[in-house]
Amino acid sequence: MGMPDADGHGPTDGLPGLPPEWGRVVVPDDASALAEEAAQVRRELRRQAGRSRWRRLLGLAARRAGRPPLGLPLLVLMVALLTTVAGLFAVTWPRTPRSGDRPTVVPYPTATDLTGRALPALELVDAEESTVSLRALLPAVIILVDGCPCPDRVAEAAALAPPGVTVVTVHGTRAPRPTPVPSGAVVRPLADPGGGLRAFLRLSSRPDTATALLVGRTGTLVRVVPDLRSADDYRADLARLGT
Repeated sequence: MGMPDADGHGPTDGLPGLPPEWGRVVVPDDASALAEEAAQVRRELRRQAGRSRWRRLLGLAARRAGRPPLGLPLLVLMVALLTTVAGLFAVTWPRTPRSGDRPTVVPYPTATDLTGRALPALELVDAEESTVSLRALLPAVIILVDGCPCPDRVAEAAALAPPGVTVVTVHGTRAPRPTPVPSGAVVRPLADPGGGLRAFLRLSSRPDTATALLVGRTGTLVRVVPDLRSADDYRADLARLGT
């Protein structure tokens, strides 16, 4: 045993040189006096061991002194990313629509639906490229010949039209092309380059198919024939045009 120092504390002989900032180091004669400090050191070592075990389980690198931990921000970023992906998956997942969620399908108007509606105030173009109001020619049998010239159908309409009823052919080009008709038949050729009449009818042009409209004096559609095959398709309605 060494001799006590001047203050009466335990011996310090034989200890290596210690940093001065540690202060005075007292070595007691009885090791039991260090039991409390030893227990505290063991608790701290167990806590450090537990943290190191969790970091290994989570695949996080050991923390270096002087550097902030990177594992926690990465973990938070991963959780946020998984939450976002799960939310998008839930939104885009197809669901069986309930009976009240089924959309209402509104069909295009048919020829029957258009009957009784008013003809829009359209302006077409004649052979001199002058604008002509379609309503100014009523009552009229209007035949759309942009898909088919159909001279036979136009000649039938001109022969059967009552006095005062105008027969109009409508082309889809910029300038109307006259349709061959029997001598003495009066037909007014016009062009609808903007397609306003087709847009109103919602009927597309089809090859070898003409469409006929019978419009009364007040501008009301009396009959719509989407696929004109013969005069029998509208013969019974011609008499109503002059009324």
